[in-house]
Amino acid sequence: MSQCAAIIAAAGSGERFGASLPKALISLGNRTLIEHAVAALAPIASEIVICAPAGYEKQIQELVGDDITVVVGGTTRSDSVRAGIAALSGKSKYVLVHDAARALATTELAQRVLTSLEKGEVAVIPGLELIDTVKSVDSQGHVTSTPDRTTMRRVQTPQGFDLDTLKKAHASGADATDDGALVEAIGHKVLIINGEERALKITTPTDLATAISLLGTSTGFRTGVGVDAHAFADGRPLWLAGLLWPNETGVEGHSDGDVAAHAICDALFAAAKLGDLGTNFGTDKPEYAGASGVTLLKETFQKIRTAGYSISNVTVQIIGNRPKLAARRSEAIATLSAALGGANVSVLATTTDGMGLTGEGRGIAAIASALLIKQG
Repeated sequence: MSQCAAIIAAAGSGERFGASLPKALISLGNRTLIEHAVAALAPIASEIVICAPAGYEKQIQELVGDDITVVVGGTTRSDSVRAGIAALSGKSKYVLVHDAARALATTELAQRVLTSLEKGEVAVIPGLELIDTVKSVDSQGHVTSTPDRTTMRRVQTPQGFDLDTLKKAHASGADATDDGALVEAIGHKVLIINGEERALKITTPTDLATAISLLGTSTGFRTGVGVDAHAFADGRPLWLAGLLWPNETGVEGHSDGDVAAHAICDALFAAAKLGDLGTNFGTDKPEYAGASGVTLLKETFQKIRTAGYSISNVTVQIIGNRPKLAARRSEAIATLSAALGGANVSVLATTTDGMGLTGEGRGIAAIASALLIKQG
C-alpha cells in the first residue's frame, strides 16, 4: 500500500437539497455520496478517516465497513478536517483531503495528486480553468474590477498534502473553505494540477441531476455470477484476492489459481455476455499460462469497458478453511478494486463446516457476483 492516508469531510447537512438526512447519505445512482467517495480513494489510501455528522456515525460505519475509521466532524469544514487529522495513525507521509460532496472524483485524479506529492510537492490541488468572465463587486453590487480569468482556477478535491505540513497549517485553528488556503497562509507553495469536470461539488438538486448525467445514461443493469475452485498442490505459491500468501500451499491451475480473481472475472463476463473465464483466458491460450489474477482482472475490466459497461459493484466470497482472511481483508479489497479501475468491491469469507473439497481442507473456492451498468 502507499504511504498515503485520506480524510473525507462528510459532516455537511442536506438542507439545500430539502433533505432530512446529511448530504453524504443522499443517493447518487446505486450508492450514497460517501460510498462513491470511499470507492475512489480506497485503491490508493492505506487508511481512510470519515468525518461524519453527529448522530450518524453508526449509519455511515455500517455503509463503509469496519476497515474505515468514522469520527464526528466539526461545525465547520476546517474543524472536521482537524478531527480527521487527530484520528489518523500518523504512519503515512501524505494525506488526501476530500469532500464527500465531490462524490464522482475519480481514483485517477487522486493518483495524480499523490504522484505530484511523491515528486516533492508539499501541497497539490486539482483545479479547472474559468470559462465565464469574473467581476469583483462592492457591497452595493457595483463592479470594482474585472480580474484576469486566465490566472484563476476553480479548485476541487481531493487535495493532497505532506501530512506534517497540513498539521502545521491547521495548528492555528483558523477556518478556510479549502485546506490549500491554510497551507498558503503559512508560506508554502501550492501546486494546481488539472482537475475533472465530474469532480463537481454536489450541493443542490440541480448539481445532483448533473452528477447523474455524468454517470452516463443507463439503459439497464446486468448481473452475473461466477464460481471457481482449485485443489491445493504442493510446491506452488498461494495467490488469493490478488495477494501472495507466504507459508501457504498454492493450488493447481493454468494461471496462478487465484480463485477470488477468477470468480470475479467470470461474474463480470457473465453480466456483460462476453463468455467465461475459459473462453477468454483458457488453456488454449498459452500466453495466459501462469498469469496473475490481477492481470486477468485488468484485462477483464478493459473488455467490459469496450463492450460499453461500467461496474456498479462486485462481491466475492472466499470459501475455505485457510488462509484466514481477516487480517488482510482491506489489502485484498484495495488490490481487487485497483485492478478494476477503482470499482466498489466487497470481500467475504466463510467455511463449509467440514464438508466437501473446501471443508475437508483439500482446496479453496470462491463465488462472486457483479452488477454492471450498460451505458447509453
